[in-house]
Amino acid sequence: MKSFQQTQLLFAKHLREPALYPAPADMEDRRMGIYRELIYNNIESLIATVFPVLRSILKDQQWHVMVRDFIHRHQCQTPYFLEISEEFLRYLAQERGLREGDPPFLLELAHYEWIELALDVSEEIIPDAGRLPDDLMLAKPRISPLVANLSYQFPVHKVSPNFQPQTVTPTQLVVYRNRTDKVCFIQANPLSQRLLALLQSHSLSLDETLGLIAEELQQRSYDELAGDAQTLIKSFYSSGVVSHFD
Repeated sequence: MKSFQQTQLLFAKHLREPALYPAPADMEDRRMGIYRELIYNNIESLIATVFPVLRSILKDQQWHVMVRDFIHRHQCQTPYFLEISEEFLRYLAQERGLREGDPPFLLELAHYEWIELALDVSEEIIPDAGRLPDDLMLAKPRISPLVANLSYQFPVHKVSPNFQPQTVTPTQLVVYRNRTDKVCFIQANPLSQRLLALLQSHSLSLDETLGLIAEELQQRSYDELAGDAQTLIKSFYSSGVVSHFD
């Protein structure tokens, strides 16, 4: 049994990094080649599908070195193939980090692309909408569980092979899955982002929420905020960001 376990370990090491670890003795290289291609191609194809923009902006060599390093070094904590993309994101953020030659927005772009998948496959259910309250200020807007309120240092939603920002441009995005199961995004501003954050974390009425925001943003009065906030809530309700009201 010990010999069999040693063979298994050598087999796995070779598949994870063929350049560093030879195949177990007496195994035909042609057959090992089939396993090598299956392991790498399947994982690489999945990651490229989940991170298409990231794949498109990296040169082939840079991309394949990154994927190979992930397969070699990262210890996945899940047996589910669909969750490999989250493991890849964890590898980028916690193990690899930014390296020389990387675009400065690489980690943020990867996170943004992964969020889209996470919302798309989430099993969370949006509560029934109900009707729009007559008095929004007294109502308690409830944010859909399929909403991500995000802040980035780069406009990751605009990145493409033809647009790769090199300077910091703080960007706020609300990414969500609507009632027709389509993943969408809204570019937020400080008011809409703070409003969402408070509604996500507290069971407050819109009136109470605006009271807190007015204290934080002392350059704007409660009355000035109220009109903008009600317009935002109506828009969020229409899009599905606000799922219902208590």
